[in-house]
Amino acid sequence: MAWVLLIEDDAGVREALRLGLELEGYQVLEAGTGADGLRRLAENPEVVVLDVLLPGGDGFGVLREIRKRSAVPVLMLTALDEVEWRVKGLREGADDYLVKPYALSELVARLEALLRRSKREEEVLSYSDVVLYPRKMEARRAERLLELSPKALLLLQCFLEHAERLLPKEVLMQRVWGEEVEPNTLEVHLSALRRALGEPPLLHTLRGYGYILRK
Repeated sequence: MAWVLLIEDDAGVREALRLGLELEGYQVLEAGTGADGLRRLAENPEVVVLDVLLPGGDGFGVLREIRKRSAVPVLMLTALDEVEWRVKGLREGADDYLVKPYALSELVARLEALLRRSKREEEVLSYSDVVLYPRKMEARRAERLLELSPKALLLLQCFLEHAERLLPKEVLMQRVWGEEVEPNTLEVHLSALRRALGEPPLLHTLRGYGYILRK
């Protein structure tokens, strides 16, 4: 069964969830603080259950840090039922949101759905001699590992999904940042991606139009 990283500050709740998930066949990594959770993220869980209200910083901050490091599915738990909190979590990068109190069966069903979706997204993206493993956030060219930031990896994913198609800068900004950013910010990450890809060049600029990945 899958490995679950459970980030929950309430020891009683955490213990109950651990036991319930283990009875369902899951293997559970526990963390009582956001910092502990981020450290345990290095153990490569397949899904994260994250409480919104954590000591030493809220769960949204932990979520943002997770998204800098990993594309692992994240299910957020909260006692806050207001729509704006749910919207905030989803916009920050959560994959699902569950409001307390909830039934264990519902939590398990949502985890199963996230894991199914994650497996579907595990496909390998490739073009020419470039290969990207989206789930692992790992890219290679001719078997050479590419040292890329999370933003540059997302840019590469976008180009691979639309190889040989012209992509305007606004499309790239929306896909990677979720909003328009300073043009220089985009250029910095595109330059890093070009350098990492090396020769022969694959990423080209069509001035005034956008960017394209092609041989």
